[in-house]
Amino acid sequence: MASSNFCRQLFRTLSVLKFRVNSKAINNYRLYLKNSVSKLVPDKHVNYNKGWLIAAGFPITWSRAGHMKFAFGSVLPTVSLLSIAFCDDGSNDNNQKFLLAVKQGNVREIERLLKTGVDVNQRHELGWTALHVAVINGNLRIVKLLLKAGADPSARDEYTNHVTIARERRFNTMHVLMIREQEFSDRLHQRAYFKDCTPLHYAVLVDDVDIVKELLQAGADPTLENANGHTPVEYAKSSLMKKAIQEATEKFKVIQEQKAAEERRQFPLEQRLKEHIIGQDGAINTVAAAIRRKENGWYDEDHPLVFLFMGSSGIGKTELAKQCARYLHKDVKKGFIRIDMSEYQEKHEVAKFIGSPPGYVGHEEGGQLTKRLTESPTAVVLFDEVDKAHPDILTIMLQLFDEGRLTDGKGKTIDCKDAIFIMTSNLASEEIANHALHLRQEASELSKHKHVGKLEDLEATERITISRRFKDIVVRPILKRAFRRDEFLGRINEVVYFLPFSRSELSKLVTKELEFWSEQAKTKHNIKLIWDHSVVDVLAEGYDVHYGARSIKYEVERRVVSQLAMAHERQLINKGCVINISAVNAPDMTKSGSTVPSSDGSKEVATIKLQLLKQGRKNEYVDINLQDSSNPFTTEYK
Repeated sequence: MASSNFCRQLFRTLSVLKFRVNSKAINNYRLYLKNSVSKLVPDKHVNYNKGWLIAAGFPITWSRAGHMKFAFGSVLPTVSLLSIAFCDDGSNDNNQKFLLAVKQGNVREIERLLKTGVDVNQRHELGWTALHVAVINGNLRIVKLLLKAGADPSARDEYTNHVTIARERRFNTMHVLMIREQEFSDRLHQRAYFKDCTPLHYAVLVDDVDIVKELLQAGADPTLENANGHTPVEYAKSSLMKKAIQEATEKFKVIQEQKAAEERRQFPLEQRLKEHIIGQDGAINTVAAAIRRKENGWYDEDHPLVFLFMGSSGIGKTELAKQCARYLHKDVKKGFIRIDMSEYQEKHEVAKFIGSPPGYVGHEEGGQLTKRLTESPTAVVLFDEVDKAHPDILTIMLQLFDEGRLTDGKGKTIDCKDAIFIMTSNLASEEIANHALHLRQEASELSKHKHVGKLEDLEATERITISRRFKDIVVRPILKRAFRRDEFLGRINEVVYFLPFSRSELSKLVTKELEFWSEQAKTKHNIKLIWDHSVVDVLAEGYDVHYGARSIKYEVERRVVSQLAMAHERQLINKGCVINISAVNAPDMTKSGSTVPSSDGSKEVATIKLQLLKQGRKNEYVDINLQDSSNPFTTEYK
């Protein structure tokens, strides 16, 4: 029983470590297993390093026949040591050879492998790149060679430490540590945490000024932080090293700011946002103008930017907040924090917001807002449906908006003056919808004048004042009743109004939704969908001002996708077919009436139907009949 368990553990371990041991070498050995003692009998001489076994304190003895014997205190450490003892010169893996050549400083082998097309940025199984290896071993010549070949000077090391790696990948800790020391470097503290360290971090750690200068010249980012939150300059030991990195950091920031400014000039924020959001020109222009002031240094540094997005559901409030986060931080997961304020309607839920005080359950966990703001103090924070929050939550938010800082349950103050706070609310959505025509005309006029870059027309200014009058007379009293305090409303930089969609915007929404399902049909079922403008017009009629773009999404699913699903279930459509989505009794722009009258004089309702392209025919379609009386699941799609 012990032998079978031993074999099972041994071969499971060998399967994990097969990339480390030469398979030819293993085949040249006979492994005899007797309970907890093993005898390794070589049939032919293979070069191994028994010094590692002895240095590790492993009990090695020699039999009378001259065979090496050793006792297995544990299977995993033994096989781990074997994986290091055997040479792996027989491997055909160029990537492994490349990393090994960099570690050994074999320039000729590196040049040969680069000519074969090996990826200079490929990673070791434990996470580092060849440039990391060259830097930590202080080989300036190889660093230059790798950078010239296209190595990323800002690549992040994915290695953490041997304990974490062993736990995550179910390796033996001794095995991981040996690999790290043999194939990376033995100069580093084994229990330190190296996640996200760049070549520049390692160059500073080994105090090599020449390599630091070479990396900086190649474009390495000196502002990148590792997983511990430290930049390379924080590891500098000498004043010369610290000065060199600080000067490079200043130059790097200036260059990045110049690039960002040039990019903003060539591709304005308004244009970026309109690529993802249909309509809402007024809202986009207002938000973009505020962010532009912040980006170019024309803002109050003591107070964060605060927006209140108002309008009905499904018209782009959340999406605009996400796109702002994507623009400012590139990574939405880290740069965007969304808090659903409907979860904070009770007084006791304040603790969930900022964290429980000492002595209470959950004190160590922190609050949902404070914990995430600590991780990303410059994030875009979305407070969804803020009007549903308890008044005590609003009091906390008042301090946040006024001073740009927040104190959590542990008494720690979080400085977040560079964050952007966006609140959404459905308050006054009915009034805004009823006043939509005037607001849309105002937004269109404002967008027109901003595009030109002037606001010289006095009549246009007067028309803008009309909208302000609407805000003061209609909207402000509603907000005051909901939030109960003027000082809270006074902290809001911009109240942004989202308008119901116009007819042309509805057509764009329908087209976007149809294109989404067309891509799904092509990818999942190899079916091609086509349609014309009449289908778009009919589906646009399903718009509900109270539900915004969601009503269009549901209309397309109900009237088009449901038919496709039923036709697919009945095997009326197959892979490779072409389906035409057509509209019956659709409004015809060339006729006086918007619909076709029926025989009894009433107007026919426009319907959507599917047509299948006949095989071998170019423009001849046949209707797909879903009204089969013999089928109990027949349904009408109107």
